[in-house]
Amino acid sequence: MPSSVPDPLLAQLTRHRWLVPLLADLAAHRGARFVELVKRLALARDSLTRTLEAAAAIGWVQRNPGHGHPLRPEYILTESGAAAALRAATIAEAQAAVGLPPGAATRWGLPLVAGIDAGHARFNALSRLLSPATPRALSQGLTALGKHGLVVRDVVDGRPPSSLYGLTETGRVLAEACA
Repeated sequence: MPSSVPDPLLAQLTRHRWLVPLLADLAAHRGARFVELVKRLALARDSLTRTLEAAAAIGWVQRNPGHGHPLRPEYILTESGAAAALRAATIAEAQAAVGLPPGAATRWGLPLVAGIDAGHARFNALSRLLSPATPRALSQGLTALGKHGLVVRDVVDGRPPSSLYGLTETGRVLAEACA
């Protein structure tokens, strides 16, 4: 029987496209200055600013109170951020292993992979599982996952025709990291 409750931590990690790579980087380097993050993540300054603000609002990232110049702050993980960063690092490693670049997944990409892995093979089942997502967002997420070779779509002949979604081998690698 498929699970009907999405993983709340995974939902928070995927709220922003760059949150997983950011937390994984901060965990790996035990903090970093803004400029270092821009260079290592190859990320626009505005995107990094928004992602840092989102991580701070969740309570995962803070400015290092004992370091540096106010115009060149260093960011570190909070205690709860360290726990989330472990999960983010696992997901980032799996993304790298399957050749998915950081930030390539849509907001709903990882929850879709986890949902399909949990047995939700039909679009409407995924839609109910990820209820805040619009059908358009789910469709775009499934299309992007298909282009990256993580999800396959099987059209079932019938009246009306229906679609079943499944994970490829590389999709299963990513699903294990999301679990």
